[in-house]
Amino acid sequence: MHSSERRQAIIVLDFGSQYSRLITRRVRECQVYSELVPAHTTLTALQQNTHLDIKGFILSGGPSSVYDENAPICDPAILHSGLPVLGICYGMQLVALQLGGHVAPAHGLREYGPATIEVTSSLQLSERAFRIFEGISVSPAQTEHLDPSQASPPLRLPVWMSHGDSVDQLPAGFSVLACTESNPVAAIANDEGMVGLQFHPEVTHTPQGKEIIRNFLFRICGCEPGWTAGSMIEESVELIRTRVGQERVICGLSGGVDSAVAALLVHRAVGEQLTCVFVDTGLLRASEREQVVDTFGSHLHIPLVVVDARSRFLARLADVLDPEEKRKIIGEEFIRVFEEEALRLEKDLG
Repeated sequence: MHSSERRQAIIVLDFGSQYSRLITRRVRECQVYSELVPAHTTLTALQQNTHLDIKGFILSGGPSSVYDENAPICDPAILHSGLPVLGICYGMQLVALQLGGHVAPAHGLREYGPATIEVTSSLQLSERAFRIFEGISVSPAQTEHLDPSQASPPLRLPVWMSHGDSVDQLPAGFSVLACTESNPVAAIANDEGMVGLQFHPEVTHTPQGKEIIRNFLFRICGCEPGWTAGSMIEESVELIRTRVGQERVICGLSGGVDSAVAALLVHRAVGEQLTCVFVDTGLLRASEREQVVDTFGSHLHIPLVVVDARSRFLARLADVLDPEEKRKIIGEEFIRVFEEEALRLEKDLG
């Protein structure tokens, strides 16, 4: 992607589900870029990123009830943006409630673990409302328990449930797409690309889950596959190169994954304009300093400055017993050393 192009993206709003990151991963596995953002993120804030062409939103599940005092909600502008929205579990209940429906404690309708949904016949729904289940079938092993005398048996899918509340009144314009034996509203949709699933399509316990997510991405949002992790690297490199220009860059290198990835991306973008600073605090693992120098200096040929600050750090930590106080001292001293080295490099390198 060149700097003038916008990348198609699905935004996942995180309402606290243990599966939120998995949703983002499932979308990326379909070769569509996805970002995970906090639940309170506004549409205005998202639109400020001019590099993204937002094609739709996914609202994750979460541990809250929509009626909890401080339950997280979705920015209403997102629900009225005209872009497709997929609400999963808590996300479905939130879509229903915020658009005028009603959610109630499930009582006897609570569902945790494996369940089977029965999908409403496509003949009873509009074409767009049914698209989330379009083209999905089950294996013979999943249909062997059905009555063979039925000429056109209903589509029944094994899914994974985890909810205590249920939608008991639909918002205007929505239809029921699926039900279970104990819950009459297991999936809902309207003609505007708004879909709610009470089950979790992102987990492996829902065998057709990835197909359902693909339907949302390609049949409802109109995404085009093409994004890969490699694309993200090249886009990041181009963005860094554009922002840095002819300036010099310094990078604090700890030897950990985060700083190592940052250093490699910046070096790929601007080459010798980057100088990495590695501070030996005297608190490293055995041979860690030598490993960093060998990897980044000798092998990757990234300009590297090693600052031996062992005596300085150990002197500051002498007689300090409280772990939290130690952490603060180490963090503060690291910043001071890095600032001093930055000033020295600015003077020496210009």
